[in-house]
Amino acid sequence: MELDLILSKLESVKHKYEQIAIQLNAPDVMSDVKKFVTMNKEYKSLTPIIEAYDKYKLLVENYNSAKELLTIEKDEEMREMARLEMETCQEQIPILEDEINILLLPKDPQDIKNAVLEIRAGTGGDEASIFAGDLYRMYSHYCDSKRWKMEVTSFSEGTVGGYKEIIVKVVGDGAYGILKFESGVHRVQRVPQTETQGRVHTSAATVAVLPEADEFDIELNMSDIKKETFCSSGPGGQSVNTTYSAVRLTHIPSGIVVSMQDEKSQIKNNEKAMSILRTRLYDLEYQKYMAVITAKRKTMVSTGDRSAKIRTYNYPQNRVTDHRINLTSYNLETFVNGNIQDFIDKLQLAENAEKLKVAE
Repeated sequence: MELDLILSKLESVKHKYEQIAIQLNAPDVMSDVKKFVTMNKEYKSLTPIIEAYDKYKLLVENYNSAKELLTIEKDEEMREMARLEMETCQEQIPILEDEINILLLPKDPQDIKNAVLEIRAGTGGDEASIFAGDLYRMYSHYCDSKRWKMEVTSFSEGTVGGYKEIIVKVVGDGAYGILKFESGVHRVQRVPQTETQGRVHTSAATVAVLPEADEFDIELNMSDIKKETFCSSGPGGQSVNTTYSAVRLTHIPSGIVVSMQDEKSQIKNNEKAMSILRTRLYDLEYQKYMAVITAKRKTMVSTGDRSAKIRTYNYPQNRVTDHRINLTSYNLETFVNGNIQDFIDKLQLAENAEKLKVAE
């Protein structure tokens, strides 16, 4: 891309950035919480582009100054310094241009959100539940490495270990934009703990990663929600089967049902249930959006189809394979201990490559 064209695009973005900064301090925006939150998110999303713009503009100015100095300077030592400056700028400008091209690609506005991670045992009986537990531990280690906070919202344990289902909120900067590539069917090939004859079985678990909806994303009409209370069940002490602390919310228009009994307090269970309901409703709209995007751009790393088999974990061969980009690693033990960043980076690169094709 030509220098003038890049600078023109970046100057346009900077003008927008500066206008948003002014509006964020306007009384009418500051008094409108929803508008302020929306504009502040946009302001933050533009910040990396502006930082790249300032760096790029400085490189171009340094290159032009060195070039001009070379035409008028007689001192050989000064001329050599100018030549070195030009060479440095010539090396750095193309690299920064590539970064800017990626930054200028259309962003999914959901990427900056926290994530809701849902892991469910699929085919394979008890072994599928154990595998779901392994996936939960894998993501726990990964989130720890990112210094993200994980909050278990609800879970149902497997009969011999692991989880039939576990739902977790991941709180961290851009958590959804990074974890969204994990949505899909994860398949494991290994000798199950429950197998007595040493045969390799194939089991599966599904992972769904949703952008967390906050109260500004979804306006819930309380008249559309049916609330029921009941006694909690399972381990939990004195409150189990004695107090109506568990909550079940039914969103009548969509038919979505959310039950929560993790807390001893009905109020806390209701808050958690409302948060999950809001996210599920938001996800319905988001999936419509993803369907439109996928129809326009058949990307190999689409996060729209959660029924797609995306990855296989083969224990006998110490192998993990991502089928979307045909990426294989023979370091399965390290991978399941949370070292999944390399795969995520390559999935992001593949998605950006698809976007660049469309942009061209």
